[in-house]
Amino acid sequence: MSDAETHKEEMKKVQAKHRAKVAEAQDPEKGLVLVHTGKGKGKSSSAFGVVIRALGWKQTVGVVQFIKGKWITGERRFFDQLGNVTWHTMGEGFTWDTQDKERDIAAAQAAFAKAVEMMESGDYDLVVLDEINIALRYDYLDVHEVINNLKGRHKRTGVILTGRDAKPELMEYADLVTEMTEVKHPYQAGIKAQRGVDF
Repeated sequence: MSDAETHKEEMKKVQAKHRAKVAEAQDPEKGLVLVHTGKGKGKSSSAFGVVIRALGWKQTVGVVQFIKGKWITGERRFFDQLGNVTWHTMGEGFTWDTQDKERDIAAAQAAFAKAVEMMESGDYDLVVLDEINIALRYDYLDVHEVINNLKGRHKRTGVILTGRDAKPELMEYADLVTEMTEVKHPYQAGIKAQRGVDF
């Protein structure tokens, strides 16, 4: 048997195995919970990629941004132009900007209240809680309260939670957890954040 024929036979086996696995998989008939965390870049970017995918299927999407405040980002500009995403930027900036813990806690709790309203409403197929893991890291929100509200979300609603240092309890509860690993970053070489790449 030639190399080409051997390769073809191997690929047929791989394909058959994959098809059998797909046939066994079940639709949970509910929205999933995804966590994007880790020290590497791309957590929010990946979440917004999923938003685009959902919009491609004419699904309804909402975003609640924790922490980022009035920072102008390319994704916000894009989705504002598109007009198909309900967007709430609720944070007041990174915690080192405000230097006011009580104010940061109040902003995080207001953002989460909005998120709970959206998750429970039944109006959304997908809700992104951007940088909520930062609010959890600083204990501006209680992880058990967040999980309880994820459990109470509408059946159709999937949720993506982004930000580094996701709490172990949240990762345990989630259906999918992706950890971004930083291998190299231009900031380490003294290169400032770039429009269209970093924000």
